Amino acid sequence: MTTLPRPAADLSADEARRIALRAQGFLGAPDRKGGVRGVLRHLGAVQLDTISVLARSHELIPYARLGAVGRSTVETAYWSDRHAFEYWSHAACVLPIEEWPHFAFRRRAYRARPHWHHDLPDGAYEQVVKQLRTEGPLTATELGGAKNKGEWWDWSESKIAVERALMYGEVVCVERRSWKRVYDLAERVVPADLLHDELDDQECVRRLVRQACEALGVGTRADIADYHRLRSEQFDAVIADTGLVPVTVQGWPKPAWADPAALASTPRGRHRTTLLSPFDSLVWERARTERIFGFTHRLEAYVPKPKRVHGYFAMPVLAGGRLVGRVDPAREGTTLVARQVSLDGPKAVTGVAEALREAASWVGCDSVRVERMDHPELKNALVAALG
Repeated sequence: MTTLPRPAADLSADEARRIALRAQGFLGAPDRKGGVRGVLRHLGAVQLDTISVLARSHELIPYARLGAVGRSTVETAYWSDRHAFEYWSHAACVLPIEEWPHFAFRRRAYRARPHWHHDLPDGAYEQVVKQLRTEGPLTATELGGAKNKGEWWDWSESKIAVERALMYGEVVCVERRSWKRVYDLAERVVPADLLHDELDDQECVRRLVRQACEALGVGTRADIADYHRLRSEQFDAVIADTGLVPVTVQGWPKPAWADPAALASTPRGRHRTTLLSPFDSLVWERARTERIFGFTHRLEAYVPKPKRVHGYFAMPVLAGGRLVGRVDPAREGTTLVARQVSLDGPKAVTGVAEALREAASWVGCDSVRVERMDHPELKNALVAALG
């Protein structure tokens, strides 16, 4: 049984919440100078997802922190000047290019594992690499087609080969074009001083545990390990050498750790009011969200429509440092449609209205229409606040 060190600090639940908000970029002045790239570097991972309602999740995440930054600005910030790469972290994520060496442990693990029982014909992998060398960067379609009505998600041999090369680190996704990955050789994309797998597994995991806690501010073992999908035993093997500070948090049933920088000053400043992507790292782990905010959230996009409670892509609303409701949005022309609005109570009206107005402006809408509300008696107040 692992002996845990004595906690260096006792935090109230409110202190932990404020530390988490500041660490995630929602409390205090936003880093305008750092911009989208600053958000990516600080978070360490920005999750990608296929769903696009107001915008795709990787666009919503910097918007939630910085406000109405241009959508083309977001894409340029990620993909130009070899600033980022796409890889498997919490899920498929955009990652800062300087973290490439720290994912060597995962690349080695992929190279060592069985190939999901989907063998490639001799030469197929090498052919894809050769084609990228002579013609790249290319999409899977340009490599010979992404689908072939075969097994494994209906992927073609060239798609399987290039995805395998991506996981091995021989190939990098350099951008998304109409949501298709664009692939190129890592040797042409990753700066020479970063293009190596020299760090051992423990060094890699130690860095990612430390980075995850810096992005979270404070978290349990499960919170921190889940950030980059590390196993508990990987966390346990390195936590003593990360420099993270053991703490107790009122109401948290399990031990926690904090970034020492997060404990050095009291979180102060303006709270951000915004709609959040369900894939935002502030809320992507359901148990942590419930523990910190007392807010239960579930993505219902894959729930049969009759069984949905809050809507297809219900976005939590952050206001005053609290999660005060949900909005399931849509767009019709230049109207942002709030298909369903769920509020915690009358006090949430002002924050939800502010979040909706800003989101509408960001995506080029000039009006907001409210449809269903879980508290119909508050609809007039919300409509008036939207004014």
